[in-house]
Amino acid sequence: MEKLKDVIARIEPIEESWFEVAQKDLDALTKPPGSLGRLEEIARRLVAIRRERKPCLGRKVIFVMAGDHGVVAEGVSAFPQEVTPQMVQNFLNGGAAINVLARHVRAEVVVADIGVASDIAPHPRLVLKKIGYGTGNIAREHAMRRDQAVASLEAGIELFESEAQTRGVGILGTGDMGIGNTTPSSAIISAITGQSPEEVTGRGTGIDDEQLAHKVRIIEQALRVNQPDPKDGVDVLAKVGGFEIGAIAGLVLAAASQRVPVVVDGFISTAGALIATTLQPSVSGYLFAAHRSAEAGHKAVLDRMGWRPILDLEMRLGEGTGAILAMGIIEAAAKILAEMATFENAGVSGKI
Repeated sequence: MEKLKDVIARIEPIEESWFEVAQKDLDALTKPPGSLGRLEEIARRLVAIRRERKPCLGRKVIFVMAGDHGVVAEGVSAFPQEVTPQMVQNFLNGGAAINVLARHVRAEVVVADIGVASDIAPHPRLVLKKIGYGTGNIAREHAMRRDQAVASLEAGIELFESEAQTRGVGILGTGDMGIGNTTPSSAIISAITGQSPEEVTGRGTGIDDEQLAHKVRIIEQALRVNQPDPKDGVDVLAKVGGFEIGAIAGLVLAAASQRVPVVVDGFISTAGALIATTLQPSVSGYLFAAHRSAEAGHKAVLDRMGWRPILDLEMRLGEGTGAILAMGIIEAAAKILAEMATFENAGVSGKI
């Protein structure tokens, strides 16, 4: 718990004055004011996060957190639980969508077992941070003990700090793998925002209308059985969350404490980020919403939190795939500030 408290205490609010500095630099570039649209908005945010006029992102890393969920016993997923370790192996072999897209934008993928329900064979690219062999069935009991919730948050913190200290992290993207994890994510989002389970629950891996109605009922039951405290992110995580979701929240907090920008992927990652903001509201200033997932509840929570996504490609895969694509856009915004000529040094006449 001390590690978590220390990281939270080190997160500082974004200083508004840096937005003004960035705007002056953007307006001096060889273009009409505001003509690069949201790229300029992203550039301003980067300057404010890094407190540098020409932020260099450096090493790009996607962290894929894996964990299983007892609630799959209630029939909320179209896929069986054994897919989780199988997909982790696919990540390690470099064959998943996130691997392809990471190679495309020259980013690295870090895979961690936070709570997979089975043992995965040791692999040089697999980080073992297992808190437990899957969570409890939230329809009938708490997902985990409170100390396990803290441990999952601190696992994410330790993962980030280890990578940052050994190889450096210039920008972080969040990713997930866990069959059934849209169900606890919907429960988390409903608990914290007050939106109904029906508003924030989607089809996940592709369930039909009857299964969707059943999934909503299961989430309603989970909230009724567990009664999570919306003002206490650790309580929400412990009662209706997931080990990998806690680790995502820990990653977010750790990165913000070192002024590293965080690209939040889709629905599951957004649930993790929401947990982080309940623990330290200032963390929100360090986040970029990567994309608007096709998962129904994602739009609802983005709108509710005022987080404007960079992309909308109707994706709903997870893994960090939206985050990695948005990372390329964010890197482009940084390069505008670093490489584009000013009116003065290019000898171009400014606006009359």
